[in-house]
Amino acid sequence: TAGFLELCKAMKAKGTPAGFPHGKAVGDGNNYAHWLLWSHGGKMVDEGGKVTINSPETIAAINYAKALYETFIPGTESWQDINNNRAFLAGQVSLIANGVSVYYAAKKDPALAEIAADIRSTNFPIGPVGKSVELHQTSSLLLFNHTKYPEAAKAYMKFMLEAEQMNSWITGASAYCCQPLKAFASNPVWTADPIHAPYARASETLRPNGYAGPLGNASAGVMADYVLVDMFAGAVTGQMSPEDAAAEAERRANRYYRA
Repeated sequence: TAGFLELCKAMKAKGTPAGFPHGKAVGDGNNYAHWLLWSHGGKMVDEGGKVTINSPETIAAINYAKALYETFIPGTESWQDINNNRAFLAGQVSLIANGVSVYYAAKKDPALAEIAADIRSTNFPIGPVGKSVELHQTSSLLLFNHTKYPEAAKAYMKFMLEAEQMNSWITGASAYCCQPLKAFASNPVWTADPIHAPYARASETLRPNGYAGPLGNASAGVMADYVLVDMFAGAVTGQMSPEDAAAEAERRANRYYRA
């Protein structure tokens, strides 16, 4: 992360800045905020579900975010999920955090052929915590109790998770959707294009948003309420001090974990 900050400073000096969302971006904003926190050793809660966000590690993450924010293109505090894609494809920024979709948007547009050919991808940098940590956003298959055909639904779910169907689905998604099991990391899609390679690590390195505590209503509520995203946004824009931002995040998170 120290080298990454120097990179972003140099990119700003060249007029080709980075841009990561501090606005209420469901995917990209949470991806960035959780990486900031976890890369510095911070956690929303501990293993028992006790809120631990107000910590020295969190303050370190906030101070790092403030330094990065100074190198960004102006306006990222209002960015939603689509904004970094638009800024990148318009040539306003040269570094974003995104799924593979931005690459395919450029690849499918003849006017963006030069940008598409120049795009490279990698995982988030490793911070003081010493290992790769990124947010794992999952899509669940659910079966309601009131369904009229439970056995047929179960059979369909099992069918979709079998190798033949799952590998076809991952391939059809062009690396946008990642595998739920490590066994599918050998899918040819991950080596079909060098751009895909970082996304192949989904089952290897990613964490759920409730890390390190139990998943449930509280962890889902904290993320849906943008507690972590707002903490960083308030501090990097100068609306709050790092200490006040961490304390406010602690207060808001406790509303869910005490329920």
